[in-house]
Amino acid sequence: MLQSAARQIFVALMLTTSALAASPSEQRGRTFALNNCARCHSVDKVTQSPLKIAPPFRTLHERYPVESLAEAFAEGIETGHPTMPAFQLDADQIHDLLSYLKTLE
Repeated sequence: MLQSAARQIFVALMLTTSALAASPSEQRGRTFALNNCARCHSVDKVTQSPLKIAPPFRTLHERYPVESLAEAFAEGIETGHPTMPAFQLDADQIHDLLSYLKTLE
């Protein structure tokens, strides 16, 4: 019982430390991704994307230089498949999302 409680405290501390290590910009970018993208894309380092054709965010840097996505985010992301909603981010959102994406590389 004591070991179980100690394990839970350890896990909580690890999660808290990880969250605290992220900059405010990275945290806002993560929140944006969770709220707007996670329905289809994996927005973390380990899970599969809920929608198979949606690339996990952790692999985007393999396809594109992350900084080059800023223009697409500003102009509005439109893809060739109907399930992807159109997104157009403001400058602060772009900075935050790019900051978060870089943490996944």
